[in-house]
Amino acid sequence: MSDETEIQDIETFGAATRYEVVRAQEGDERSWISDAPICELLKTHHIGHVGRMWAKPPFTVVRGDASGTFALVGLEGRGETLIDGEWRGVKAGEICLLPAFAPTGIRAANRKVWNFAWVRYEESRETSPILSSSSPVIHAGSVHALNHAIAGLHVESTRDPVEPAMLHHWVELIHGFVSRAARPYQGDDRLWRVWEVVEQDLVRNWKLKDLAEIGCLSPEHLRRLCQQQLGRSPIQQVTYLRMRRAVHFLTTTHEKVETVAQAVGYESPFTFSNAFKRWTGKRPSEFRG
Repeated sequence: MSDETEIQDIETFGAATRYEVVRAQEGDERSWISDAPICELLKTHHIGHVGRMWAKPPFTVVRGDASGTFALVGLEGRGETLIDGEWRGVKAGEICLLPAFAPTGIRAANRKVWNFAWVRYEESRETSPILSSSSPVIHAGSVHALNHAIAGLHVESTRDPVEPAMLHHWVELIHGFVSRAARPYQGDDRLWRVWEVVEQDLVRNWKLKDLAEIGCLSPEHLRRLCQQQLGRSPIQQVTYLRMRRAVHFLTTTHEKVETVAQAVGYESPFTFSNAFKRWTGKRPSEFRG
């Protein structure tokens, strides 16, 4: 693409636009996000930031080559998104999914406030993004659940001290709502059969060949699919499922850490505690509060 036709990045908010954001980590110096509360658990789903916005002209954001899927839900008013070089409307009650690694854009459409909520993923070209479509997708759907989940995460992220268990529940809801909206546009789903079996027996000492047999795949093919679709190895995905189950036990029961460790396949509470900290940033005792 020549310099004359290349889409340039634009980021214009205007004085009348309001927003609240939760980011996954420090390091972004843009004024609208640099002071936002941090929730590191967003990184477990490759989410860079989430938020809610009340936008008015001249609000416009354009990315010439978006580095991750952008999901938004229209709540009130009307906005526009860039589709195949043209601006098209997004109404209240609609879900809009903008693809990674493609030109994308959103803007306020008129003088009325455009209220929407969003989830911004950070993805790589070596893995399958949450949205497989190469073009934006707009369809009617249930938009308020995602909005409430993002609002809940923002409230919990600004508490002092924060409660990691509460943050976890909001993050899982947010990613779950987006995953459900993107499901009709996702690629190869053979992996889900494997993980459904694994979740029924997390205590088992899973090996790569065992996982491959469940999916009727070669170990190498399974490894490639996992890396493409999940951004992690098959054994890392088993660990992720164990940590997710452990969070559930820690937040819904009063079982000892040793008991939780055994329930998710760890003989050593110390090994479990170290693995839990790597995945969540907190030790089990700290997570429970």
